[in-house]
Formats: sequence, structure tokens, C-alpha cells
Amino acid sequence: MKRIVVIGGGTGLSSMLRGMKKINDVDITAIVTVADDGGSTGRIRDTYNIPAVGDIRHVMSAMAEDENENLFRDLLDYRFQGNEDVGGHNLGNLIFLALIDITGSFMGAIQAMSRVLNIKGKIVPSTLDNVTLFAMMKDGTLVCGEKNIPNVENSIDHVFYKQDVVAYQQALRQIEKADMIIYGIGSLYTSILPNLIIKPICDAIQNNPCPKVYFCNAMSQPGETDEYSLEDHIRAIEKHSYPNSVDVAIVNESYIPSAILARYAKENSKPVTIQEKSHEYAIMKRNLVHLDSQGRIRHNPDAVKKVIEELLKQL
Repeated sequence: MKRIVVIGGGTGLSSMLRGMKKINDVDITAIVTVADDGGSTGRIRDTYNIPAVGDIRHVMSAMAEDENENLFRDLLDYRFQGNEDVGGHNLGNLIFLALIDITGSFMGAIQAMSRVLNIKGKIVPSTLDNVTLFAMMKDGTLVCGEKNIPNVENSIDHVFYKQDVVAYQQALRQIEKADMIIYGIGSLYTSILPNLIIKPICDAIQNNPCPKVYFCNAMSQPGETDEYSLEDHIRAIEKHSYPNSVDVAIVNESYIPSAILARYAKENSKPVTIQEKSHEYAIMKRNLVHLDSQGRIRHNPDAVKKVIEELLKQL
């Protein structure tokens, strides 16, 4: 059985895992960022001084058995109306908070919810520290907090933590045993890199000779990767980790209607393209995205599954 470690956070990682959980004879571990500090997750962090639960909640609903996924996704993502008391909170975050109290630990809550949802695979945070993500912009502006980083009209130079962050040991063990390590899909600076800038995580990845695969976003993300090419994404990963940290880059080549692209362009989001002729890493171009019911560009979990199955045959 091959062991795959996927590193990231947010809805992009969840989309990947919805496809990956259908692959037979693989052991999947999702290593998830806990740097989110916005919305319901941020309020719970501030009040109870615990790592962020939002990205883990998304991943849990994605990795639930198929017959449970839709019901539990709707349940866990349900947001109460209003701004006071439970208003604005996700039900899943509150359930997670209750399970921390019942089980006595953050990991106990993950394990309990994993049993209830019949999770295929493992979900582990990159750290159990209550971390705050900072970004240094190219003009020297310092931005504090993951939720604020994409909202500053500037270009990101690098992201970092001011504190020394302790990596979660189980995350390190899973990385050490992995037959393939995947970065993405997800926001580069606020979902993927918050994991890689934890030095023991980065060192464990570098010390494992297995293939490292980067699933690049199909579209640039306003406030994070404006005008970024594929090469810009990978240079950012290398800057925050180590040289040649990507062996294979997966790039979308699906046709996207011009009307959809025009709508995205109004929000300063454009397709991520290959700009250079020579690369130190292999590139696989595949049809990866589809349009959801609202015309939004989303990665197709089944397409992601096929690419990973293709990669597994090469191991």
C-alpha cells in the first residue's frame, strides 16, 4: 500500500481529497494548516486559545465516506445567522470545540470526529501551537493575520511566524514514511506555505527522497498571486522551503469559456500559465477543472484522482 501525504488547507485541499479517497490501496494523510484566523474560526481561537479548526473541518467533510459526505458537509458548514452568541459560527466548529472539551484534547476531537464520519485516511495538523501568520510585503509593509494578507493591495515577499513553531510529531512521522508528497491544491501563501515554513516540517520533506508533486491553482488569487505564472508559484515554494522542492508540477489545461474568464478578470484573477521553456521539474498538463452550478471554476475531484493514479503507476 502506497502512502500519500497531502499538505495544504482550505477548499482546494478538500476538493483533492474528495477524489483521492476513492483510490484503492493507498494510505492518505492530510497535513492541514491551523493558521486561519478569520470568521467563526478566528473567534473561537481568540476565546479559547486553540489552533484553528476551520480548515480541518473542511477536510473532514471531504474525507467522510461517500454516503455521509453531503449530509455532514451541509451540517458541519451550517452557519448560524446574526453576529452575537452563536451567530456567525459554523456548527462544525462548535461541535469540534465541544469534542475538545469532552475528549480533553485537540487531537482527541479530530479522532472522535473521524470515527463518526468514517474518515478514509488520517487528518493531522502541522502544529498544535496557536500560530499567527505574518506577511512581509515587497514594499516593507508588515501584515499580521492570515485573514488580512489577501486584502492588502500589495505584493507578498514572504510569509513567516514570529514565534518558534513546534511541528506536530505525527505529521513528521507521516512525512518520513510517505511514498509521495503533494502540495496543494490551495491558496499558496495562506494554505500551503504556512505548513512549509515550520522548519521541522520542511526538513522532513527535504530528507524524504520520494517525489514531491505540486498541484498548481488553475487561476491566480487576488491579493496573493496576482499575475503569477506556474514558475512564480514554484519559486515561492522554493523560497519558503528549499531549492528543487518540486519534482512534478500539475497544470490545468481545461477549456474555460471566455465569458467566465471575463468575469474572473474583473476580480483580477487570470489563468495560471507556463511562461518559461526550461524547468528543473517535470510538468504534466491535464484537464482538471469544471464549472459549478454558479459558474465558478472548481477542480474536479475525479480528474485529480486520475492524475494521482497516473503518478502512482510511476512509483
